[in-house]
Amino acid sequence: MLFSFQFLQSFFDKKLPPPKKLAEILTNHIFEVENVEKKDKDYVLDIDILPNRGDCLSHLGLAREISAILNLKLKAPKIKIKESKEKIEKYVSLEVKDKTCKRYTARLIRGIKVSQSPLWLKKRLEICGLNSINNVVDILNYVMLEFGQPLHAFDFDKISLPKKIIVRNAKEGEEIVSLDGKKYKLDREILLIADSKKPLAIAGIKGGKEAEIKKETKNILIESANFEGPKIRKACRKLKLFTEASKRFEHRIDPNLTEIALERACQLIQQICGGEILKGKLDFYLEKESPRIVALDFKNLREILGIHISQKEVKRILNSLGFKTKKEKEKLIVKIPTFRRDIFLPEDLIEEVGRIVGYEKIPIEFPKVFLVPPKRNLEIFWQEMTRDILKEMGFCEVYNYSFLSKREIEIFDFLPNEVIEIENPTSEKFQFLRPSLIPNLLKNIKKNLPYFKEIKIFEIGKIFKKENSQKILEKKMLSGALFGEKFFEAKGTVEVLLNKLGIANVWFDEYQAVPTQTKISIWHPKRCAEIKINQEKIGFLGEICGDILEKYEISGKVTFFDIDFEKFSKLASEEHEYQPISPYPAIIRDIAILVPKKVKVVQILNVINSVGKGLIRDVDLFDIYEDKEFSEGKKSLAFRIVYQAKDRALSPEEVEKVQENIIEALEKNPDWKVRR
Repeated sequence: MLFSFQFLQSFFDKKLPPPKKLAEILTNHIFEVENVEKKDKDYVLDIDILPNRGDCLSHLGLAREISAILNLKLKAPKIKIKESKEKIEKYVSLEVKDKTCKRYTARLIRGIKVSQSPLWLKKRLEICGLNSINNVVDILNYVMLEFGQPLHAFDFDKISLPKKIIVRNAKEGEEIVSLDGKKYKLDREILLIADSKKPLAIAGIKGGKEAEIKKETKNILIESANFEGPKIRKACRKLKLFTEASKRFEHRIDPNLTEIALERACQLIQQICGGEILKGKLDFYLEKESPRIVALDFKNLREILGIHISQKEVKRILNSLGFKTKKEKEKLIVKIPTFRRDIFLPEDLIEEVGRIVGYEKIPIEFPKVFLVPPKRNLEIFWQEMTRDILKEMGFCEVYNYSFLSKREIEIFDFLPNEVIEIENPTSEKFQFLRPSLIPNLLKNIKKNLPYFKEIKIFEIGKIFKKENSQKILEKKMLSGALFGEKFFEAKGTVEVLLNKLGIANVWFDEYQAVPTQTKISIWHPKRCAEIKINQEKIGFLGEICGDILEKYEISGKVTFFDIDFEKFSKLASEEHEYQPISPYPAIIRDIAILVPKKVKVVQILNVINSVGKGLIRDVDLFDIYEDKEFSEGKKSLAFRIVYQAKDRALSPEEVEKVQENIIEALEKNPDWKVRR
């Protein structure tokens, strides 16, 4: 928008800084000045007014900002008019039919003389990009530039009888010829100013030819109105007609401004054109707008801006911007003028103070922030720890969808009253929520078999199942899969994992019940075990049976460990008891024993550990052998025993003695025979 430097200067007694310096000040404090150009003895400032600052689409509004920035006293024009004794209501009435007209104010002036404008007025308009028409129209445009309120004048004698101004929506297909001679076809969404018979103007946009002010005009009706911005904006785009008036209405202007601007226009017309102003005015005000009240906390202002500004300076700034203030303890009660339609919150007022003081005056300081570490989420912590341990042991993590198809539910023979069916599945592959992680892990193995010889994968995820056919159980599980004959490797993996998580007393028991409620039929009957901590069951370890693998088209063996993650994460501990490594050498001995096939490894381990207590550091099963040369129903188990003392070096003789004692203890069972 174009502003005249001399026009701005007229609001101050003291001289303003030179135009280019003023442009720099405005750019730093409020709006960007895009250009400064000298015209005759004046300068034109092209300023980019922000959309939320409709109050600054006027020289007075911009001058108010300058007064606050430069601490200069603002000299607003004094308005005083002389009215005749006759009342306006005697000659004309008003009817507003559309509520998007927020306010409509009008005055009647009789006996004016229409002629050319004085030179000073012409130059002011030309500097701001407007053409001079005649003294009446020029005065109305001048007041618009001064106050930001568009005005329009009608030749009163051309208004149809009975003399009545009607604010209404256009009729469908109604036409109007504008002041520039163009014809516009209207519809019901376009607002009009009309008399009892014809349209007089397109509301908020442009006047019509019917009641144009001409040289012979003697009596005029001046309107000053306020319309809803969206209504005017929509009409402008439909008609492709944009004016200085419509620009201001689109930016929302103060309804209380209509009366002030109207009085100022009447004052100038009376001074320049003569005539008498009839007493009173037509005035429709839909809903009076009152100033908002906002409380500003000085402490809050200091915290947000980061600098100390005296209470006196804060009051001065706000008062110079048109706000009324009243101090109450450490707060300032601020009455927001109705022309500042962008101020609602204390932070808005703080921003006003900050920009007037100048953001460049705020010192650069690092923010004082106290970093408080977040509360540890143990579930996430143990989940990440588990991932790291398994990855170190050569496992790859996978992420699968939480759904299964009907075929997979049938393959694993999950009970119908346990599984949860999706009401609107995206695909038949995603028909049920998964009651176990195992089916999807088997699909992962099948997909990767053509590319990898060794597959070790795991997944941490939630399973879903019904309890008592009603309650839905949602539980986090850890499942791992190893392709090949890896039962004992899977067992070792579980032991290492739980040991590194600080869980002691881990042992493997004969299968009794599966924590995930899958049936025993999916497991190899001789290669499955429960994983227990003390006496609590936390999971299951076993080979998948051949029937299941055949249905998944997997040739080979697959071993799984399936652990209740929520249970074992509660038992995990970061505390590990330090056990110093013995500085003395270890002695290794092997022992093989022929036992019935039904004998469990743990039974033999218990005997070995009980006899060699204190001298045995570790016992591992390293071979299971079955042959025709053995008696029917027999198997050979080979163990490696590591002997090591913490306080001394063991002699071969001492180790041999313990070894003999172990053999003797084992052979006390008549069905057990140590192979020599």
